[in-house]
Amino acid sequence: MNTIVDILNISLPLFYGGLLYLYGRSFFKTISRTDYIKTIILAATVLIHLVYLLLRTILFNHPPITTPLEIMTVIAFCITLAYLYIEVISKVHGTGLFVLIPAFMFQGISSLFIKDLGQVPEILRSNLLGFHVTSALLGYTAIAVGAMYGILYLMLYHDIKSNHFSVIYKRLPNLEILESMSFRSTLFGFIFLSIAIVVGLIWLPIAFGQIFYSDPKLIGTMFIWVLYAVGLVSKKLAGWRGRKIVVLYVSGFIVALFSITFVNFFFSSFHQFY
Repeated sequence: MNTIVDILNISLPLFYGGLLYLYGRSFFKTISRTDYIKTIILAATVLIHLVYLLLRTILFNHPPITTPLEIMTVIAFCITLAYLYIEVISKVHGTGLFVLIPAFMFQGISSLFIKDLGQVPEILRSNLLGFHVTSALLGYTAIAVGAMYGILYLMLYHDIKSNHFSVIYKRLPNLEILESMSFRSTLFGFIFLSIAIVVGLIWLPIAFGQIFYSDPKLIGTMFIWVLYAVGLVSKKLAGWRGRKIVVLYVSGFIVALFSITFVNFFFSSFHQFY
């Protein structure tokens, strides 16, 4: 099994590099006939990456969340899975280049430098914790992808308002499609963030024997969840759309980014295991 994991570790950057080539060629040369094969290879890459993560979990007897390099390969998987969902649902293939570049970078760095750890803290061997962390990463990744589509929306919106059109933005979908893709990605992220919260609340008393409701990371995550819940409900019930709802998605991601970085660095939390 060790050999299979090593082969997959080497192969994944090659798959991501091939995806970037296909999506880049299609984007800059508008070759629509490659759309079908791109989606097939994208789905195959997600499946192969999932098998790699599962085999690593079985081989080393812990979820792949114990080091930054393991987290990087999980993030690459989350980015690709989130984009596959968006592409299949929206049937828009022209923005994959923007999303898959960071996935390729994360996986490339991980494959080059990842090390196999046999000895890890016992708390990190919990598969329930692994499911919690993966759900959270999927949630935050999809939110980030939704914010990226929101930023593309705002830049294209500005170009249209100023009657200035660059070549690259002529290749992008229209504003309505970009808004839809931002919404779908944000909804995907909200669902997985909700799953992460529920699983975390189940795992927390098992791991620690008590629940730290005053934990800064937990408070920050709940605030982000409420912010996106308000935005999604407002879109459905209050009819928010266009620039207003896109600004909310981007603002929500900025808050999430602040929570992930500032709170983790400057506040103690039971999420810190080292």
